[in-house]
Amino acid sequence: MGMIEAIVEPRNLLSIGVAVLVFATLLTLLGAMTGGVRLDKRMQAVSTRRDELKRRSRAAIASGQGGLRHTDDGFKKKIVDQLNLSKLLEDPKVVEQMTQAGFRGPRPVTTFYFFRFATPIVFLLFSAFYLFFINDFGLPSITKLPMIMGATVLGFYGPNVFLQNRITKRRQSIMQGFPDALDLLLICVESGTSIESAIVKVSQEIGTSSVELAEELALLSAELSYLPERRMAYDGLAKRTNHPGVRAVATAMVQAEQYGTPLASALRTMAKENRELRLSAAEKKAAALPAQLTVPMILFFLPVLFVVILGPAIIQIQDQMKTRDGQQATAPEAE
Repeated sequence: MGMIEAIVEPRNLLSIGVAVLVFATLLTLLGAMTGGVRLDKRMQAVSTRRDELKRRSRAAIASGQGGLRHTDDGFKKKIVDQLNLSKLLEDPKVVEQMTQAGFRGPRPVTTFYFFRFATPIVFLLFSAFYLFFINDFGLPSITKLPMIMGATVLGFYGPNVFLQNRITKRRQSIMQGFPDALDLLLICVESGTSIESAIVKVSQEIGTSSVELAEELALLSAELSYLPERRMAYDGLAKRTNHPGVRAVATAMVQAEQYGTPLASALRTMAKENRELRLSAAEKKAAALPAQLTVPMILFFLPVLFVVILGPAIIQIQDQMKTRDGQQATAPEAE
């Protein structure tokens, strides 16, 4: 109990939180330095996925079956099925959001429903145990109950917040390198390369700037090879990214396939528009930067500036006061 009380003490909890944030920062920096390794692994996963689709397709054709669905037989799936969480916590957009976040297959959906059910219970039990048995902060019970309910609500919406954050970061990474990918795709198409080979080549070259975009392009190449209609592959790319720029490019490619319009001119126009979108987003972020820096400037920069400017003056004043006091103390002795 003494160890538990030491761990849950507010100062120790604050220290643990700071340590976790520092560790997460180091992991982020190391992840940025090892982006090539991540790219190789994810591209290898896409290649493995393509080989698996090919193998299952051949096996399904040989056995007379047409389904290529994944299965999930873990304990999370059993809990979700027994409690019927897919109906209780039904969200019609969860599969699409999982795809936009980079999670594919039935297992991420099952994991999402499981954590959406388990996280509120864990937050409820932990907050109640902490407030009633460890440290009540001198609060009455009528104040503790709203805090516990707030922790429960936070646990319920926590998986959704995590998913939306993952979608936003992934979309930003994709759109950061998408205009460059369109330029490379335009060069490949104008040189006489087919669109499939151009997409494969661009997916290999763009991985240094955006691993997520390289993965999406590799997946697009695989879908162009195995889906019955090419339109489905382009629509799948637009749905996975959920961005107007990518949706416009997918529509232009579909129109080029259907009506025979020049693909190079469409790609050139789309590349220019997406580059302008990226520039406008950067200008918007730069314009909002002064307002966002106001509070950090007040809290962190101004106190340090005052210490640097007023510190030497205060030290000099203290030295002069000490010298004056010493002179006044020696004057009576001399008399």
